[in-house]
Amino acid sequence: MLNRREFLAVSAALAGPLGRVAAAAKPVRITGVDLFPIRIPVSKEDEAAGRLNRYTVARVNTDAGVRGYSFAGPNPKLLGEIRLALTGKDLFNIEQHLKDGIYKWEGVEHAVWDAIGKIANQPVYKLLGGHTDRLKLYLTTVWPGNADQSDVSFDEQARMALQEKNAGFKGMKIRAWRPNPLDDAEACRVIRQAVGPDFAIMFDRTAHAPQSVGQKVWDFETGLKVARALEKAGAYWLEEPFARDDYASHARLNRQVDLPITGGEGYLGLRQFHEALLAKAYDIVQPEGVRSGGILIARKVAILAEAYHVKTILHGTMGLRLAGWLQASAAIGSEWQELVFIRPPLLPEDLWSPGLQVLNTKTMYTVRDGHIDVPDLPGLGLDVNEEAVERFRQE
Repeated sequence: MLNRREFLAVSAALAGPLGRVAAAAKPVRITGVDLFPIRIPVSKEDEAAGRLNRYTVARVNTDAGVRGYSFAGPNPKLLGEIRLALTGKDLFNIEQHLKDGIYKWEGVEHAVWDAIGKIANQPVYKLLGGHTDRLKLYLTTVWPGNADQSDVSFDEQARMALQEKNAGFKGMKIRAWRPNPLDDAEACRVIRQAVGPDFAIMFDRTAHAPQSVGQKVWDFETGLKVARALEKAGAYWLEEPFARDDYASHARLNRQVDLPITGGEGYLGLRQFHEALLAKAYDIVQPEGVRSGGILIARKVAILAEAYHVKTILHGTMGLRLAGWLQASAAIGSEWQELVFIRPPLLPEDLWSPGLQVLNTKTMYTVRDGHIDVPDLPGLGLDVNEEAVERFRQE
């Protein structure tokens, strides 16, 4: 047992370190939030080709002098509401932020996580228990022209699939929107013949979307006929063949075909995912990186899905926005990471190249052999050049 003198000596020796620990343990407060668009200068030809040069920045300021950034911000018109909800609050209290509405504000939650990771000096995925630092990529490929892709030949789609495969990528997703639903199964057959057996060909019906080009939601018999034809042609999965809230039809189709049925990008929060899982609607659930509620919601969806033995693969994005998606996917340990939208003939690094102008690094992400390395820098993993962000700011 320590005598009084020894106790005082030990106390004095510990006072400095304990004081520093206590200071570090103090809540970090959010002092402000900024939302604004940026436009990175590119040529008219590059912009027309689809190179990404426009983003909405979400920036979270803290009393620790650390700023969190996301390039997936919501409409700046929401700024007043967001500031009212977050200013003065404990940065680390994500659960309270969710109750206060952050799940509705797209990349604001990503920016909060970026600040948290920088203070903790860790990538976000490690803070959420993740261990995967490399993700397999598939490229959602959309040709300019008709939204239903009816003006794109099967051979043209096959040539692009082969280009992607030769570049090392492992899979392609295309729209299943053509007016004759079985045409997309024929497209699958032609693509499969070109790329061989070891390349995933996914099909995205996203049932609500074709309505914008005058199509109806498939009835069950149409969905079954297409799913069986795609299965025979060697498709990898079929995404959202029916209305998103039609869990029963998805579950019925799931029982009748071996082709994996996927969905969920339009669900906000956990409730609809839970209903879909209870109904056994999907083999794979696909929360959206911001529109489902953010990084923590995506992690919760994955935990919920795991209890039902269902995989989670995030709906994707592209460019600077992708940083938060990568952290969520790595935390989940997803099999795939989707990149959207690929504009033929360009590949991902061509499309996101303008974003390098707002970074202090020579590369945005490292892509090797069809996989993407999850950045190991703290936070979301982007080394943001704040001066450049301000220079390209649009009012």
